Parts: sequence; C-alpha cells; structure tokens
Amino acid sequence: MSARPGRSRSERAPKAGSATGTRRSSSPSWSAGHEDRHLLLHRDGQLPCRGKIAGTLGETELVPIASLANTPGTITPEADRIGIVCPVYDCGVPVMVANFTERLDLSRAKYTFAVVTMGGIGVSALHQLNGIVRERRGRGLDAAFAVNMPGNFPPLMRSVPAGKCGEILERADRRLDEIAEAIGSGRPVSPGFAPLSGLVNALSYGSLAKSARDAGELFSVSDACTGCGTCARVCPAGNLTLVDGRPMWGRRCELCCACLHFCPTEAIQLHVMFGTEGRGRYRHPDLTVAAMEAQRGQNVPAPDTPAVQGRLPGAPVLF
Repeated sequence: MSARPGRSRSERAPKAGSATGTRRSSSPSWSAGHEDRHLLLHRDGQLPCRGKIAGTLGETELVPIASLANTPGTITPEADRIGIVCPVYDCGVPVMVANFTERLDLSRAKYTFAVVTMGGIGVSALHQLNGIVRERRGRGLDAAFAVNMPGNFPPLMRSVPAGKCGEILERADRRLDEIAEAIGSGRPVSPGFAPLSGLVNALSYGSLAKSARDAGELFSVSDACTGCGTCARVCPAGNLTLVDGRPMWGRRCELCCACLHFCPTEAIQLHVMFGTEGRGRYRHPDLTVAAMEAQRGQNVPAPDTPAVQGRLPGAPVLF
C-alpha cells in the first residue's frame, strides 16, 4: 500500500524484533553474475511501484520481503544490483523491512538502492535504510529515492479524493520513470536533507517500533463482517486468523492496515488518533487480493530452490 503521510516503522535506535546470531550455514542465496540484471526486494503493497520500476529496467527479479521474513540466518543475494522498495511509516521503514535489511548481506553487490513511497514526508526512512546497509556492507546505499503516493492512514488523514489520487499517481509514474533511468545507468543519488521527517522519526518512530507487534489489540470488527476472510488473506505478516467466522489479530502486526483497506464491507476499524470510521479507505487501483496473498510466499518457491535460482542468473533483485 502507498505510505501514509510520514508513518513508518523501524528506526535503528529501537531494533524491534531485530534478528541476532545470524547463521551463514543456513542462509538463502541466489546465483548471479550479469551487470545488466537487477534484484528488487519489495514489501507487500509496493507491487505497483516495483512493477513500474522492473518494467522500465528490463530483466529484473522480484522478491517479496514477507516471503523471507521468517527465513533464519543471513540472506545473501548475489546479484550485481539490488534494491529495496517499501512504504514509509512514521518517517521510518516497516519493522519487517528493518529486520530483514539487518540480515541482508550486500557485500557482493556492486550497486544498491532503495525506493520508499510516502503520503507526505518520510525521506528519513531512506537515511534509516542507509544506516543499516552501511553497518552491514561497510558503505551505504549507492542511490536512494522517495516517491509521493496517496496517503492511506485514515486515523491521521481522510482518504484523498479520487480525482486527486489520479493526479498523484500520474506524477508518481513520471517520478518512477526517472528513478528507473537513474538505476539503469547506475547513477549515485544521495537520500537528501530531511530535517522535518528526521524530527518526526526521532519523536514517534521508537514507540511505534516497540508497540507495532501488539497493534492488533487496537482493531475491532463490526457486525458488518461477512466472514469472507479477505483480511487474513492480505495480511503480509500472517497475523490474522478467522475464529468462528470473525477475524482475530495475533501479536506480529505490522500496522500496515491492509486488513482495513481491503475489507469489502469496511467492517474493520482502527482505534487510534482520529479513528477510521467514516474516514475512507484507499489502496492502489492495481493492487489485488491475490497479489497481496502471494507476498507471504504462497505459490512462491523457497529462495533456496532450483526454481528461484534458475530465475536469478544475476538478475537485478528488487525486494
């Protein structure tokens, strides 16, 4: 999903659920070798964004971060160009993305980049990723980009009107073309100066990173629920189950609000800030339930299987 205005999830300061004791022996890896191929690692709702980038770049391998979230040990892609695409939460990155990046071995990559989508401010999320990569790789990202998208965090702001959404998405498409051109040419791009989003991150991100896992307690479901199970299907963390036909939240919430935005009857509400009742819903028009469901690895080969290795002969990887 598009990022909400400056909402983000996991700064270096509070390592929420950070993985420790990585094990090289069990680390998944992908074969690589050609400089004209890319690997894109992406987070759930960023499918339209990463699809646009991959379509422009050409031969690109797309890997959902959620499908590897529970993979133990260090993750070692061997592509020459590797990118991370994710939303912004509280001017940082989602907890899942931060924890994943902390386990990512990019030492063999020649060019690394990140693309974040945001509904307002949030360039500080790029600085967060840059810091994690620098610690893991010995040097930071080679390029970092931000793209404005319609905000979709109803407790903070109402949904953007349809006409305005169209304008924002058109500008985003042009911006993504520029980003793909920069990535394709291997151009270095710094994250940029972000004092305001850095301040918001410093003030609010830590508490979010510590409490997001238990955020399921803040959701409720009304009698409008039909028990269709869409909420459980789209949850990237697999945090929702149906009990007697009603959704139940566990304790690994990402506060991405996919359940909220995909519910066909708007039966789900989130009780923080201004709440969500009557404040609208939004998801990218090209984002489907099936595409969200696949992000957890359903119908996606494991990273160490021949099927995946065969599709990654050095392709640029997008996470």
